[in-house]
Amino acid sequence: MDRTPLMPKATAVWLVDNTSLTFDQIAEFCGLHVLEVKGIADGDVAHGIKGMDPISSGQLSREEIAKAELTPAHRLKLSEPKVEVPEVKTKRGPRYTPVSRRQDRPNAILWLLKNHPELKDSQIMRLVGTTKPTITAIRERAHWNSPNLQAQDPVTLGLCSQTDLDAEVKKAAAKLDRDRKESGIVEPPKAGTLLPAEETTAPAPPPELERPMATALAQEARDRRAAPDEDEDTPDVESVFGKLKELKRTDVASD
Repeated sequence: MDRTPLMPKATAVWLVDNTSLTFDQIAEFCGLHVLEVKGIADGDVAHGIKGMDPISSGQLSREEIAKAELTPAHRLKLSEPKVEVPEVKTKRGPRYTPVSRRQDRPNAILWLLKNHPELKDSQIMRLVGTTKPTITAIRERAHWNSPNLQAQDPVTLGLCSQTDLDAEVKKAAAKLDRDRKESGIVEPPKAGTLLPAEETTAPAPPPELERPMATALAQEARDRRAAPDEDEDTPDVESVFGKLKELKRTDVASD
């Protein structure tokens, strides 16, 4: 990518007023259109813009300008900076949430806690631009507006994009799976998982083994009640009276 000078339009104004460079050379150096440079020369463009000297700012040398003035086909080149300024990497902070959307953040946090418990608090903070105390309060039902909170998708509320949400969920799921493998925890089968072929093709157990013990005992009792009652021996009347007489004699003898 070609570099352009600082304040290109002001630089073009100075080059038009102080050099004999062609419009094409100035336009190419400043990243402007040729007609725009011609408008600057005619006074139709850049009204009120003060020209900036690229030589004093160290962006162009006098030798480079002189060389370009002698050779119209020469292309001007920016001077190398004497001091190299390192690129400053700014730490990405919490996502900015518009004022009109801030009242929806608790509902979005509740939705994330319910539907994606694997997400860390730091991930939720990045997605909806909230704070850790707020997340803790909503998780523990200690938020001042907890009775009125309703879980709502943060993407629908416009607090984050679906791409960012999917990326955070994928990252959290990968870390959870990695932690389970390191701990030796076997993940339980998900609902709806097909049974192994050995179980589905195994022969059915005999009815006697399949029937519980209580059912077998109940059936046995029903069979016993359904069977005809056996005739009991009818007692002999004379023998009964004989026993009564013997008991009476025994009582008299004892008196």
